[in-house]
Amino acid sequence: MNYEGNVIRPPSESDSIILQVTVGCSHNKCSFCATYRDQMFRLKDDRTIEDDLDFAARYCKRQKRVFLADGDVLSLPQRKLVWIFERIKTRLPWVNRIALYGNAKNILRKSEDELRQLKGLGLARVYMGLESGHPPTLAAINKGVDPAKMIEAGRLIRTTGLFLSVTVLLGIAGINNSVAHARATGRVISEMKPNQVGVLTLMLLPGTPLYKMAENKEFALPDQTGLLKELHSIVKNIEVERLQFQANHASNYLPINCRLPKDRFSVLAAIEKAINGEIALKPEYLRAL
Repeated sequence: MNYEGNVIRPPSESDSIILQVTVGCSHNKCSFCATYRDQMFRLKDDRTIEDDLDFAARYCKRQKRVFLADGDVLSLPQRKLVWIFERIKTRLPWVNRIALYGNAKNILRKSEDELRQLKGLGLARVYMGLESGHPPTLAAINKGVDPAKMIEAGRLIRTTGLFLSVTVLLGIAGINNSVAHARATGRVISEMKPNQVGVLTLMLLPGTPLYKMAENKEFALPDQTGLLKELHSIVKNIEVERLQFQANHASNYLPINCRLPKDRFSVLAAIEKAINGEIALKPEYLRAL
C-alpha cells in the first residue's frame, strides 16, 4: 500500500483494509490534534488508488471491510466518491462494508440523495468527531461548527440509514468548563441519536495550540477525578432508546463497554466506585492514543 504521512483509523476498523484516498484533513484546525498538522490536504491520484486496489485484491481477500482514510474523505466531490466506491465494488467484490471519517461541515454539504447513493455502493458507517456539545468549547478548539450543526449532520447520517459513530473527548473543556461540557455533551448525543459513542480522554500533544496553552497556564486538564466526573455526567445526561457506549480506548483511565439505557445504573455505580478509589484505574504508562 502507498501510505503517506500519519494514517489513522478508528479502533473498530483494526481488521479493515485501510485504503488511503486522501492525504491529511480538509479542516486541520482543531487545537488539540497533531495528526495532520504539517500536511496539505489533497486527493491521491487515480493511478495510486488503483495500485492500492491491486494490492488489496491480491493480498487482502480475508478482510471483508474497507476503511477510507485520511481525515475527511466526504469532502471529495460526489463523482470522485462514486468512482472510488465503484472501483472497490469491482476490484474487491467480497467487501461487505465501507466506512470513513466525516466532519459535520462536509456531511452537510452532501444531500440525502448523495448519501443514499453512497450507501447503495457500500458505505455503511460514518465516524464523526463531536468532541463536545458545549458551544464555547467547540469554538475554543476551532472545531468549525456549533452543536446545532453537529446535531443536524448526525441526524442526516441517521436519516439515510447509515451507522453513525460519534467520538467525544473527556477533558477537552479544561477545568473551568468541565461540568458544562459534560452535561451539554450528553444532551447533544441525546439529540443526535447515534448508534455508537466512543469516549477518549484528551492527551496533550506537543506542537498543538492546546499544548502551548497548557504550557502557558492558559489551559488546565482536569485530574483523574475530574475526568471521571465528566464521564459520569455524560452517561447520566444521555437519553436515547438504544446506544452502544464505549469508553474502552487506550487513553481512558476506566474502561467501559455498555449499552444505554440498559446498563446505565451499573455503569454509573462503577464510575462512582472509581471516583471513591474502590476500583483501580489504568496506570499512566499503559495509556496511549
